[in-house]
Order: sequence, then C-alpha cells, then structure tokens
Amino acid sequence: MIQSLFLIILAYIMGSFCSAIIVCRIFGLPDPTTEGSKNPGATNVLRLAGKKYAALVMVGDVLKGTIPVMIAKALGATPATIAFTVLAAVVGHMFPIFFKFKGGKGVATAIGALLGFHFIIGVLVAGTWLLVANFSRYSSLASIVSISLSPFYALLLLGRLDIFPPLFFVTLLVLYKHKNNINRLIDGVEPKIKFKQGVIKDIMDSPSLIDGKEEISSQKPASPASKTTKKTAKEKAPESEAPIKKSPKTTKTTTKKTSKTEEPEKKTKPTKTKSPKPKNKDTGTV
Repeated sequence: MIQSLFLIILAYIMGSFCSAIIVCRIFGLPDPTTEGSKNPGATNVLRLAGKKYAALVMVGDVLKGTIPVMIAKALGATPATIAFTVLAAVVGHMFPIFFKFKGGKGVATAIGALLGFHFIIGVLVAGTWLLVANFSRYSSLASIVSISLSPFYALLLLGRLDIFPPLFFVTLLVLYKHKNNINRLIDGVEPKIKFKQGVIKDIMDSPSLIDGKEEISSQKPASPASKTTKKTAKEKAPESEAPIKKSPKTTKTTTKKTSKTEEPEKKTKPTKTKSPKPKNKDTGTV
C-alpha cells in the first residue's frame, strides 16, 4: 500500500513538470499559457515556435509519463497500481502543482505512460493518433479518438478489468480538457495542422523528431535589404544596356561607309602590262 502511494505521488510530481513552459522559458519563446491556444502543450508550441521546439516539448511530455511507469514496473507493482500510476502522471500534467494547477491536455503524457505500461497498447494509441491526424488534419480530434480507445485496447490485449477504471478515467479527463475543441469541431472553426505533406510521411521522412525536416516551412522570406538591392539592380540595368543596343547601329553605319569607299577600288581594274617576249637568238647549227 505504501509503495503504491509512493509511486502515485512520484508520478504526479514528475507529471507536474510542464515541458512546454520550461522549454519556452529557456529559449525565450512566447508563453504558451497566454499565447496561441493558451494551452501549454506541444501543439501550441508548434504553432508559436515551430517543429524543433515542439519536438522538444513532445519528448519531455512523453518521458515524464514513461519514466514513473517504468519505475513502478521495476519495483514489481501490480498492473492495477501501474494503471493508477498512468493516471497520476496525466493528472500531474493537466493540473501541475508547480504552475498553479494550469497545465496541458495530457495526450502526449498519456501516450508515453501507456508505452511504458504496455508497449503494444502505446503503439496502437500513437498509431491511431497519426492516422486520424493525417486524414482529418485535426490534432484535437486525433487526441480524443486515440485516448478514448486506449482503455479498450488494454482490455482486449490484457483481459484485466482492474486496469480499465483508471484508464477510462484518463479518457474522461482528456475529454474534459478538450471541451472547447469539441465545441469548435462542431462549429467547424477548429484550426487544422498545416503540413505540406501528410503527417505520417512528414514524420517518416525526417531523420529524427528533433531534427525534423522542417520542410513544411523551412524557407525564410527575403529580407528588405535584399529586395532593395534587387530593385536598384533592375533600375541600373537599362542604363548599362542602352549603349549595347545602340552599338549595332553604329557598326552598321561604319560598315556601310567603308563599303562605299571600297567600291571605287573594285571598279578601277589594274592595267595589264604586256611583257615583251624574248627573242630567240640563233646560235647556229652544230
């Protein structure tokens, strides 16, 4: 009993470290609790700062769910205790004690905890998220569908009823945190994830989560200085080209004049001088 309480408290404390707020403060980025969707999660950081920082937040959120669950498994906790450890890590992310109980929506932490709890369950949940996000382009819809299916995945694979209640409670918490997203989805005003290619192909093409190909968007707009230099170059171009265009005319006129001067020379034919034929002198007969 004491061990179970220790593991649950540890999971809650680790979950309370909000990766989005920490990353944004370290790199001097906008505060995710006051900017964008005002949700301190990876999706909001993606919109505010880009894929590199969103990947860092994602890794941090996943690890703070995976680590306490792996500790519980290493200490030989029961599956029910491990399931409650998953719940505690998600609650810590949603209501962090270190950030005035204002946290994220717990999806990445839940997936990380499920990966530590049962790897196949975590892969199924993550795969569901990727599929729904790829075809719908709604991160919130992908989160709702994937986490809602997680307790049923666990029930089918493990066949234990004692792990269903804590995982189902995780689903209820995720739905509660997504209540505004659900309303926006119904109204048709929920923002979509903007990728040049599908989410799955975008992730598979990148060498790593952090280094991503930030192909979606790696091109930077031209600076004003470069634009001004281009304009000045265009303005100067006609001046430099003007004498080049006139030069053929001058050459034509010069060639015409020279040809006229050469004509008399062609008409004056040289007089042929007949050279006298040499006379054969008779040297006599021999």
